[in-house]
Amino acid sequence: MASTQVTPTRMELTRLKRKLVTATKGHRLLKDKRDELMRQFLDLVREDMELRKKVEQGIADANRNFVLAKAGMSEETLRSSLMAPKQEVILKQDKKNVMSVDIPVFDYDTRTSDENDIYSYGFAFTSSDLDGAVKSLAEVFPDMLKLAEIEKSCQLMAAEIEKTRRRVNALEHVIIPETKEGIRYITMKLDENERSTQVRLMKVKDMMLEEAHRYSEK
Repeated sequence: MASTQVTPTRMELTRLKRKLVTATKGHRLLKDKRDELMRQFLDLVREDMELRKKVEQGIADANRNFVLAKAGMSEETLRSSLMAPKQEVILKQDKKNVMSVDIPVFDYDTRTSDENDIYSYGFAFTSSDLDGAVKSLAEVFPDMLKLAEIEKSCQLMAAEIEKTRRRVNALEHVIIPETKEGIRYITMKLDENERSTQVRLMKVKDMMLEEAHRYSEK
């Protein structure tokens, strides 16, 4: 810290010492927060990788069944079978706070509780492969929703980790060193002023003694 930015007074020294205590405590707390965020972030990443494999496999199974269904049915029949769905999904969104990060929590309800309402067609003129495709999509949907929740959480936590890391670095490499340098500079100046004052007092004392000695000789 440049000396021109610091007023070498005892009041400023007290202020900087308090600032150093606060900065040091904040640095420790932010490092703990960063480390805990990293731990939870890595847990989410591992969960995301496993869930993504499961979702991709489910979608691949559904696509394979759709291809087989399309091969065994006319395109017009396939389209008309899926034009009027019986079931409806109502998405619900909430949030929870993790280390000051509001991460989303997704859930859903269906319009009806009948599991067979995922089939929007009769079975007389459709292929069983179409049934398998629809069932595969219905089964993978909760995992897709959970995957979206986890990936959004990862994005938010990654942003918070980066922000916290910048704050830790600013405290560690800028604020704390500058505050310590300011304390050192003020302490040095105050000591220098104190020594100068003592020298002046000693000179004044010597002058007074010399003057008193001369007065006594007269």
